[in-house]
Amino acid sequence: MTEIKLHNTKTRKKEVFTPIDPDNVRMYVCGPTVYDRAHLGNARPVVVFDTLFRLLRHVYGEDHVTYVRNFTDVDDKINARAEATRRPIRDITDETIEWFHQDMDALGAMRPTHEPRATEYIGQMIAMIEDLIAKGHAYEAEGHVLFAVESYKNYGALSGRSVDDMIAGARVEVAPYKRNPMDFVLWKPSSDDLPGWDSPWGRGRPGWHIECSAMSYELLGDSFDIHGGGNDLQFPHHENEIAQSCCAHPEGKFANVWMHNEMLQVEGKKMSKSLGNFFTVHQLLEQGVPGEVIRFVFLGTHYRKPMDWTEKKREEAEKTLLGWKSAVSVFCDDLPDGIKGQQPPVDVVSALADDLNTSLARTRLNEYAKSAQKGDLQAAISLAEGMEFLGFKHDHTWEVGFGASLNKILDDPVDLGVYEAMLFTARKAAMETKDFAEVDRISSVLRDAGLEVRASKTEVVLDFTPDFDPSKLEALK
Repeated sequence: MTEIKLHNTKTRKKEVFTPIDPDNVRMYVCGPTVYDRAHLGNARPVVVFDTLFRLLRHVYGEDHVTYVRNFTDVDDKINARAEATRRPIRDITDETIEWFHQDMDALGAMRPTHEPRATEYIGQMIAMIEDLIAKGHAYEAEGHVLFAVESYKNYGALSGRSVDDMIAGARVEVAPYKRNPMDFVLWKPSSDDLPGWDSPWGRGRPGWHIECSAMSYELLGDSFDIHGGGNDLQFPHHENEIAQSCCAHPEGKFANVWMHNEMLQVEGKKMSKSLGNFFTVHQLLEQGVPGEVIRFVFLGTHYRKPMDWTEKKREEAEKTLLGWKSAVSVFCDDLPDGIKGQQPPVDVVSALADDLNTSLARTRLNEYAKSAQKGDLQAAISLAEGMEFLGFKHDHTWEVGFGASLNKILDDPVDLGVYEAMLFTARKAAMETKDFAEVDRISSVLRDAGLEVRASKTEVVLDFTPDFDPSKLEALK
């Protein structure tokens, strides 16, 4: 069996991953608060932990991995959006969840095993809070219930922060009902115009942190293998999850391995609305950037390093992916049926098994692509399997559109049929002579001109890409 090594935030080192139960590998990842479109930074943990999900399924079996990612559908940001738009909260959260699914599907992300909504687990949250009060780890004050941080001696171990740093980092509310500035809210009162549920402490709603503890316990138990999320959640969210979960269920260990992805930048700067470099996944898709290209760019940077989204990386990703798809399409009649990423190349799996080294996995696939372009069928099969394993379709080319639109406004539009016939004739002759030099020359010119090339025994299909340059076709006239 493949040995997987993962960097554990809790121990601050890379460790061999040993699941609690190899027949039921369990992973929890903090999901989105559903009040608006997912921005590009929101998509990074989705792709990171989707990649890990694929690796775990490959190593332990598809039926032996449980992946939970929640939806936070009770939150003050959602309440504010409902007030501003005068729309029912449920309509907003339902619509946003649908948007999220559409956008993440476009990035090739698989749906988790479970996607619980916080509002479906209010009863479990109330029960956990009652238990924490009974055990002396929480207290009621002025309609609020707060976790007593001093009751958990290991508080701060995950993030390694001092109390002063944690107070500053958490931007704590110094409320008169708190015994300690670090104490955090488990339950808070709701006015008549806010969503609320009946509880032993009056009508109210849960704090943010308690929801993940309650849902992970219900779906994965008091001990599970991996807990993931962005590193902005390490403190206070994950620190608070650990405290309340370990105090509520001291017989368990909560999560054995903690994994955190670094943040995303745009052209070397932090993404923000004030800088004008803030955009959503949907906006990129609407602009014609294929979801696979976004995924490809993400996988080019190790998850524990800051990822810089640049236009140059997008262009390079699109060109490389088109080249991969073209390299596979040449052998479409010779490929085995049912390529679904279930038999990926060993070196690609090994790269991912080393703390999700996606950049190395991409490099390995690029080597297979180069061999496939030289006529190596086995390399093409390995490339196709590896692409599917990493979340890319080997037999699907997205609608490019850019080059096609450009061609329409040229003074002398290009008739691709002429070049399709030229390459098809050359391929037919090469099949008899076994000399593919001319085929390689024509294909090289076409690709250099920014055309996608898909060829089989029965046809040749060319398509425009954003890099289309008609002047480079002069070499074929």
